[in-house]
Amino acid sequence: MSDEPELREPDLPRTAKVRQKALRTGWTTGTCASAAAKAAATTLDTGEMQDTVEVGLPYGQRVRFDVDECTLIPGQQAEAVVVKDAGDDPDVTHGARLTATVRWRDEPGIELDGGVGVGVVTKPGLGLELGGPAINPVPRAMITQAVGEAVDMTKRGVTVIISVPDGERMARKTTNARLGIIGGISILGTTGIVRPFSTASWRASVEQAISVLAAQGEDTVVLCTGGRTEKGAMKLLPNVPEVCFVEVGDFTGAALRKAVEHHLGHVVFAGMAGKLTKLAAGVLMTHYTRSKVDLALLEDITRSAGGPGDLAVRVGHANTARHAAELWDQAGLLPEAGRELCARAARVLSRFAGELASEGRPPQIRVIMVDFTGQQKIAEAAA
Repeated sequence: MSDEPELREPDLPRTAKVRQKALRTGWTTGTCASAAAKAAATTLDTGEMQDTVEVGLPYGQRVRFDVDECTLIPGQQAEAVVVKDAGDDPDVTHGARLTATVRWRDEPGIELDGGVGVGVVTKPGLGLELGGPAINPVPRAMITQAVGEAVDMTKRGVTVIISVPDGERMARKTTNARLGIIGGISILGTTGIVRPFSTASWRASVEQAISVLAAQGEDTVVLCTGGRTEKGAMKLLPNVPEVCFVEVGDFTGAALRKAVEHHLGHVVFAGMAGKLTKLAAGVLMTHYTRSKVDLALLEDITRSAGGPGDLAVRVGHANTARHAAELWDQAGLLPEAGRELCARAARVLSRFAGELASEGRPPQIRVIMVDFTGQQKIAEAAA
C-alpha cells in the first residue's frame, strides 16, 4: 500500500439519517420572517387582522402560513407573529416566534432592521453591514417581496423590524458569537425550505466560518471533527484565536477548498482515529453513508509502525478504527501507529490542497490525532 490513495470527495447524501418514513421539511427563519412581515404590512394597510398569509419562495413556490398573533394600532403600526416549524430538522430555532413590526415611513420603499433576539453583525466576512442586523441577503429579498405584495412601496414607505423574543437564548446554542453575531440569532435561508438533517447547511456554515476568520486577517484554520475534538484542540493550541476553530464535521474537502480560496497559510486538522483513517484513504467527504473505514490501511499502518504480523492481522479484522486504536494501545504501539496515521492523512490533505492551489502556495498541513475523549493528544505529523 505504498502508492498514494486516490483522492475522493463523494456527493452529499440527501439526508444525514436513513428512515423508513420520509422526513418532513420545514421553513427557514427567513421564510417565516417574510410571512410575518407581509401579515403585518397587510394589517397596517387594510386595518384587517390576518389569520393566514401567503408568501413566495425564491424559486417560485408559494406557501401559506398561519398567523399566530396579529395586533394593530390604527394609523401607526401593526405586528404579526409566525411560529417557525423546522420540520424534522433538529434546529435550535424550531418554535421561534418570528415577529414583524411594520410602521409607515415618510419616504417610499422599505427600511429593514432587527429587533430583540436578532443578532447584530460585529465582524467582517459575513457579507453583511457591520453594526447592522444579521438578516442575510435572500431573506432580505424575500421580506421586501412579501411586503411589496401588501403595500405599493412606490407610493408609500414602511419600516419593518424583525424580532425573535427568545432569540438571544437560542443563539447560545449556535456559533453566532464566534462569527461576531451578537445578541441573537441570524435570519437565514437560501431556498426558504429547511431540509431535514441538513448536511448542506452544515457545509455552508463551515465555509462561512472560514470566510469570517480570513476577513479578520487570520492565517490559520483548525478543522475539528466535532464538539469534543474542538474543545480539546483549543486546549492544545491555546495561542490560536477562538475564531480560527471550525467544527468541520464531514466536510474536510469543502473546508480545504475555502481555505485555499482565502490563501490561508496553515491548516491544522484535529480528529479521532475513524475520521483520520478515512482521510488517509483519500476520502475528503467522510459521511458514514458515503465512506467506510479501510481496515486494510490500518493493517498496513501497523506494519509500517513496526508492529508484529499477528497484531497487524488483528487490526485488519478490527470492528472499527477505535477498536484498531485500542489494539495498538494494548500492544504499546499507539504513539508510533498514530504518527503514521497522521502522516498519511496529512499527505492526503496536502495533495488535495496542492491540486486546488494551481496558482500560489497551498497551506501547510498539520494533523493531530486525539483520544476518544477529544482531550488528549496521541500523535501528530505535518506534510
